[in-house]
Amino acid sequence: QVQLVESGGGLVQPGGSLTLSCAASGSIFSMYAMGWYRQAPGKQRELVAAITGGSTNYADSVKGRFTISRDYIKNTLYLQMNSLNPEDTAVYYCKLTRRGFDYWGQGTQVTVSS
Repeated sequence: QVQLVESGGGLVQPGGSLTLSCAASGSIFSMYAMGWYRQAPGKQRELVAAITGGSTNYADSVKGRFTISRDYIKNTLYLQMNSLNPEDTAVYYCKLTRRGFDYWGQGTQVTVSS
């Protein structure tokens, strides 16, 4: 009953910036964890950033460049990505964990290329 829809992906040059959004709808309650994951072709899906309450967690590869935030009024998760590298190219997925169950969005493609 939870739906997650990502948006904001696209093509950007190295050093550029993108902001991803994840709109949540359905049976949403105040207590849940959310995060961003990414998966490149031939690679395993990996955690990019997560937010639980007031705490955030980042992968070492994006620390200092990416910022995760949540708008509780709009039920929207954001990922501000700066100083993008070609290595950041991947499909980015939004995840919500509620009552021990993981919900995933459809993903949005981010391509960093000159």
